[in-house]
Amino acid sequence: MVRMADGEALNAAIRAQYQALKAANHSAITYSHHFEGRYENTYIPASVLTSIQPMLAVARREAARFLRRERLPEVGFWLNEMAPGHVTVAHRHDEDDELLSGVYYIDVPENSGDLVLEQGGATTRIRPEPGMLVLFPPDVLHHVTQNLADETRLSVGMNFGVRDD
Repeated sequence: MVRMADGEALNAAIRAQYQALKAANHSAITYSHHFEGRYENTYIPASVLTSIQPMLAVARREAARFLRRERLPEVGFWLNEMAPGHVTVAHRHDEDDELLSGVYYIDVPENSGDLVLEQGGATTRIRPEPGMLVLFPPDVLHHVTQNLADETRLSVGMNFGVRDD
């Protein structure tokens, strides 16, 4: 786990730009993974959601360190809004060429759900906090417990890989 330096200001900038883009119904926004009445993934290119770029730069450096690679990995990301009562179902991220997965937390109301990682018979439960970055192997089964808060939780899911040049 990594705590983002100046996470509060970074999160405020990401949140504000994200909300403005959604309110404007920006044409670059796409959605996927429709489960239990909601789209889990909201995609906005970093060239449009420019406020996210400092977080992605730190995440790429931390991923390179985690993977023990000199070359920074590429990152694909999506935003996940989890309204009161919602869960994120158990899944893995090992469909393609992912080397590492991660999540960064922007808005985390009290009791808005824990990240649960399951691997090799062991279960790790992480209570997220704003500005926290969690990295884990893409084949780790994970889910998020129910958001029992009265507010929406906002996080950024990520997959890291390498692109052949």
